[in-house]
Amino acid sequence: MTHTAARTARLALVGDRSPNVASHTRVPLLLDALAGRDRLHLDAYWIPSQDAEAEDAVRGFDAVWVLPGSPYRSESGVLTAVRTAREEGIPFLGTCGGFQHALLEFARHVCGLTRVAHAENDPGADDFLIEPLACSLVGHEAVVRIQPGSLAEAVIGSERTVERYFCAYGPSRHLDTLRAHGLRFTGHDEDGHVRIAELPGHPFFLATLFQPELSGDGSRPHPVVRALARAAVGHAAREAGLRA
Repeated sequence: MTHTAARTARLALVGDRSPNVASHTRVPLLLDALAGRDRLHLDAYWIPSQDAEAEDAVRGFDAVWVLPGSPYRSESGVLTAVRTAREEGIPFLGTCGGFQHALLEFARHVCGLTRVAHAENDPGADDFLIEPLACSLVGHEAVVRIQPGSLAEAVIGSERTVERYFCAYGPSRHLDTLRAHGLRFTGHDEDGHVRIAELPGHPFFLATLFQPELSGDGSRPHPVVRALARAAVGHAAREAGLRA
């Protein structure tokens, strides 16, 4: 009983749950596979973006995963969830829209770029951090080259991977400013465009423009999803130790 409890963690799934979003329907399969194959047990709770506006919405969770499905009903709610995970050392994964909003949160609250915007959310803005991709990646697979020595390389186990996308927006401007403030871009496509971001010094903070949750048929979780689960279980074990 003690062993099982030590390997159980609470996961906040942030996004506006919909049966029409493939990533959302894949989550139950992934949770079952993580429990059955890897003995990584996650109690997952959906937190709609509007509910995530509350400052304590994701506090007490062992991991936060911001899933695709943008535009979210509440941009501010998603940014609040990202910020809480970043500032409080809660393991974090952002995929597709979650990647975009992780960068947006960092730009606004760490870099002081308070006016940068996401073109999908605010098409009339003057300064886009996230803007339409030159070539939409909706439904595409493409190569990602991963920086040696990065968290992404440690997780994926390779310096090259082929990943699936379903997005039409990505980061372009202000990337040097984000780098200067500590965000690390560790995965790029073959044209040099950013596809993975991570935050050194954080227990686990990873964001991908691609969607690892859609890898395969869901019976073998992608290494990125498995790594988040392991980080969550580790966080739960540490928290239990502090309470003991």
